[in-house]
Amino acid sequence: MNRNMPVNASVAPFVSASDLAEWQKTIGRTETRTEVLGAEPLRRFALATGAPDDVEHRSPPLGHWAFFPPHARDSEIGPDGHPRRGDFLPSVSLPRRMFAGGTIRFDSPLILGSEADQVSRIAGVSHKRGRSGDLVLVEVDRTIEQAGRACIRERQRYLYRANGPPIEMPVCASHRPAGEIWQPDEVNLFRFSAATFNGHRIHYDLPYAREAEGYPALVVQGPFTASRLAAFAMQAGSLAQFSFQARAPLFLSQPIYLRGAGVNVVEAVRCDGEVAMRADFVPA
Repeated sequence: MNRNMPVNASVAPFVSASDLAEWQKTIGRTETRTEVLGAEPLRRFALATGAPDDVEHRSPPLGHWAFFPPHARDSEIGPDGHPRRGDFLPSVSLPRRMFAGGTIRFDSPLILGSEADQVSRIAGVSHKRGRSGDLVLVEVDRTIEQAGRACIRERQRYLYRANGPPIEMPVCASHRPAGEIWQPDEVNLFRFSAATFNGHRIHYDLPYAREAEGYPALVVQGPFTASRLAAFAMQAGSLAQFSFQARAPLFLSQPIYLRGAGVNVVEAVRCDGEVAMRADFVPA
């Protein structure tokens, strides 16, 4: 199988009204998966994110992402490492896809060793034109249920866009931003991708990241950053809700600064001072 083809080899650079109407037909589409929630996937997630691994007593921040990984055969993987589009998610033709953010409600603890259902539903498909061209936002509601009770409710936001010019490496400011320093390395990125079964090549394949998607270095996973921000927020206690928005990419080899930014607000800041991710939370 040739995965060295450009990521935009078979996708359109713009969105027509008929395209959008076709993708919006998927709104309301549902998918249900069932899994016994084991301790080991959760422990691997904890180890990958630097959280305590006594998962039988406490779950790592956003540890539910260790469960219900994407199911795709090798033949069903696209050139970017994601499952090919059109199975559950709509077949959006814009080439670049990113996890733009989400809102998570923690209603009840998950019970390890017990069966759980994840019910996913396409909640929205919308289009706008930004400075970089066409953008399509796909919103997915995912609920994890046990014994007929909703334990975790999540809205995930995926952003699709056209290819753009190469992105420059941020130039670090002479005065470093305030905050707790976090600087993941190649092994950290690989372990997080493995713990979440995330095949997107921008996190481990440098030639692909540079040549196909125009990044100057390997990209830190948005969910990885979100999990570290959730851990930062949880220093004062557990969470009832956590909402995050990715604003700019974070790159390997540069320090990231985690800091509070107001009441119940936390940020991940690049070394050039730009806010890469912002999150707000509700304490339990």
